[in-house]
Amino acid sequence: MQSQFKRLEVEAAKKDLENRTLMPIGYDFARIVYLSSLRDFSTGEYYHAGLARAFSESTASAALIAAHREAFYKLAVAPLEGFTEQVERFIRSSPKDYEETLRAWEMLEAYRVTVPTACDQLTSALFRSNIKIAITFLKSRRPIQAEKAQCASPRRLPGQ
Repeated sequence: MQSQFKRLEVEAAKKDLENRTLMPIGYDFARIVYLSSLRDFSTGEYYHAGLARAFSESTASAALIAAHREAFYKLAVAPLEGFTEQVERFIRSSPKDYEETLRAWEMLEAYRVTVPTACDQLTSALFRSNIKIAITFLKSRRPIQAEKAQCASPRRLPGQ
């Protein structure tokens, strides 16, 4: 009976998290980045002060784990086109230069910290592979867009 009560409490905390915090974020890639930022990278423990205050630390942690895992798995199996759009949207949300951010993501592989703690290796590998494909695609298409933008402006004649 107590485990069922605990499960209901975790579901209520997860629903609260979704409604108050995750919904306004707007898309799964940004949600998993946010949720992974609530995890202590030394211990793997999740913490959210507001959720812990409203429920309990253990309930809040369980809700964060469940929400992170759910958003991650949903994104990991998403079609590559939609996945790439979400990666691009997240990278464009940075105030830093787009190309520099793409290079940093490719070189540093910061996205590795977004994988949930208890994620199976196959899904983790699929996610990392999709990120690498998305970054490669975004890097390859950027110069073409810049070239098209230059062609759209009228050419100046000598002496103008």
